[in-house]
Amino acid sequence: MFFLPAIHRHPEFRNGMRATASVAPGIAAWGLMTGVAMVKSGMSVVEAVAMTLFVYAGSAQLAAIPLIVAGAPFWVIWATGFCVNLRFVVFSLHLREYLMHLPRWRRLVNGFLTADLSYALFTNRFPEPADDAPGRHAQESYLAGNYFLTWMAWNGASLLGIALANLIPSEWGLGFAGVLCLVGVLCSLANTRLRILAALIAGGAAVAAYALPLKMNIVAAIAIAVIACFWLEGRRPAPPREKMA
Repeated sequence: MFFLPAIHRHPEFRNGMRATASVAPGIAAWGLMTGVAMVKSGMSVVEAVAMTLFVYAGSAQLAAIPLIVAGAPFWVIWATGFCVNLRFVVFSLHLREYLMHLPRWRRLVNGFLTADLSYALFTNRFPEPADDAPGRHAQESYLAGNYFLTWMAWNGASLLGIALANLIPSEWGLGFAGVLCLVGVLCSLANTRLRILAALIAGGAAVAAYALPLKMNIVAAIAIAVIACFWLEGRRPAPPREKMA
């Protein structure tokens, strides 16, 4: 019988981590924002830490926080989290063919730790499930490396946000968490030179037009960045065409 290396020693584990490294800063920013939001909404540190470790679902956490603070019935909180996370049912159905050969406890672990980006990167890397044991082992190793870095980025940043939340002035409120949320989006999307330039143009325009009423500086910044990027995109040299044989 052939020998299969441990999941974390397989080369695909490192490949999975490398694939996630580019989006890890955005994931961490979302986690930091969620940690701050939980404490600033009135949850105790113990409650916030428990929610971070046991729920591990940013969108569901953010949806449930105001309901918990408002004293909503348990079934309302549960139903909200269920609806927000329905997409994972679709993910699980798709991953079933990849993981069904594993023992139940390993399927549960993989299911709990697989997040949105983990699923997207994994299925892009492996469009079809492997049909032999080494191939299936390689696919699980890639998925594990992928969600390992995601889990570390999310929970590490979320716990840091919980620890630092009480140091943030109360008058900043959840607005500060919202800023962190937007930073997370920015870090996730600013992955090309043109997108980074668009962010810089929009930021500069928003500051320059700050005096406009009704926060119209935001609208102006978006318009200026879009026009500038369309102009720059049109000035790019066309890729060389392959010569016909």
